Amino acid sequence: MHLIDNLQYANWSEKIFQQMQEGGVCAVHVTIAYHEMFRETVANVETWNRWFERFPELIFHGRTGDDVRRAKIEGRTAIFFGFQNPSPIEDDIGLVEIWHALGARFMQLTYNNQSLLATGCYEAEDPGVTRMGRQVIKEMNRVGLVVDMSHSAERSTLEAIEISERPIAITHANPAFWHPARRNKSDDVLRALGQSGGMLGFSMYPHHLKDKSDCTLASFCEMIARTADLMGVDNIGLGSDLCQDQPDSVVEWMRVGRWSKEMDYGEGSAGDAGFPPMPDWFEDNRHFGNIAAGLIAHGFSEADTAAVMGENWLRFYDENFGPANG
Repeated sequence: MHLIDNLQYANWSEKIFQQMQEGGVCAVHVTIAYHEMFRETVANVETWNRWFERFPELIFHGRTGDDVRRAKIEGRTAIFFGFQNPSPIEDDIGLVEIWHALGARFMQLTYNNQSLLATGCYEAEDPGVTRMGRQVIKEMNRVGLVVDMSHSAERSTLEAIEISERPIAITHANPAFWHPARRNKSDDVLRALGQSGGMLGFSMYPHHLKDKSDCTLASFCEMIARTADLMGVDNIGLGSDLCQDQPDSVVEWMRVGRWSKEMDYGEGSAGDAGFPPMPDWFEDNRHFGNIAAGLIAHGFSEADTAAVMGENWLRFYDENFGPANG
C-alpha cells in the first residue's frame, strides 16, 4: 500500500520527517503558500531545498506518481508542493507554468476570501469563477497543476468542476452532512466531484470533525463509508490538514495574512483562536495505521482500505501531474 496524506501544514522538523518514515508515509502534499506572493513563495521553496539537502535519508521533492513508488521502495517520503491561495501567481497567468516547473502540483483558487479567480467560503455572496479564473483553470489543465477548491464557496466549486477539463481535487475537507462546518462540502458538490473523476481528501483537523477534538475513530470511518456510497470509493482519500507543532500565532497568518487589521476567527470561535487538540486516534504521522484498522473494522475490504489510504491519490497523481497531452 502506498500511504499518501494529501495535505499538511506542519512546523517542519527532523522529528516530523522521522515520524513520517516511522508511519510508512510515502507522500505528503505540503502547503508552501497561504498569502505569500511569488518571491516569498520562492523563499519557501528555498527552505524546503535546504531540508531536502539536510535530510536526504528521510525526504525528497516529489513531482510524479513514480516518486511515490520510489519513496515506498526506499523508505522515504516524497514531498509535493501546493498553494492554499493563488497569491503566488499574483495577476500573471504565465506564472502557472513557472510554478509547475518549480514543482507545484496543487493550487487552491481561493482561501476563504474572494480572490482574482473565485470565491471563498466565508464571503456572503458567491458570484462564481471569475473571468481570470476561467483562463487560469485552462492553463492549469494544460500544464498539470491541479485545481483545489478546499476553501471555496459552493457555486465557485461547482463551476470549477464544470469548467475544468481535468478532474479537480478538494484536498482537505469533509462532507457537510456529517458536520456542518462552513468549509465542509454539500452532497451536490461531492456528487459532482465523484462523477467528474475528482478527489476528496478527508480532513482530521478538529474544526472539520463531528464532535471536534472528541470525534471518535468509529464516527470518522462511518463518515468515510457514507461518502464512498455518495461519490464512489475510487474518489476518496486522506488530506489530514495536520498542523503539528505550529504555534498559535500561525493561525493568525493563515486566517488574516495581510488583508485585515482585525483577527478573523474563521472556523474557530472567538474564544478559540489557536489550534485545537487533535483527536486521540490521530496525533501525528505515526497514526495512519489507526485509520486503516478502523476502516477494516467498519467493513471495508483490504483493497478499498488501501484505495482510501493512498492508492486513489496515487492514480490521481499519475493522471494529472503532467501536461494534458502526455
